[in-house]
Amino acid sequence: MKHCLVVDDSSVIRKVARRILEDMGFSIREAEDGAQALTFCDEQMPDAILLDWNMPVMDGLQFLQQLRSSPGGASPKVVFCTTENDAGQIARALRAGADEYIMKPFDRDIMEAKFNEAGLI
Repeated sequence: MKHCLVVDDSSVIRKVARRILEDMGFSIREAEDGAQALTFCDEQMPDAILLDWNMPVMDGLQFLQQLRSSPGGASPKVVFCTTENDAGQIARALRAGADEYIMKPFDRDIMEAKFNEAGLI
């Protein structure tokens, strides 16, 4: 079973994402900010990360930059999931190492399509 880390400061978004991803066959771990997510990645590197951009403590972009420079941090597929819709922001996320980008609100069809494009399902 593939493991996905869902990183979002909204418990509602984490719950919705968990439900969809578990139905897609993933085991899930949740983090509410980038700092907590990095700690979890140090413990066990996930196969995939669903990542919010705007979070307290450490935002998604800072997390992604630190993840990609850490041992084993190049391997997880990272799907940004955010309300940031500016083309410059999207390009910034992709340059930092994101594999895919999903806009909130999302549904199962969108998530399946993006995780499929990232080679996760």
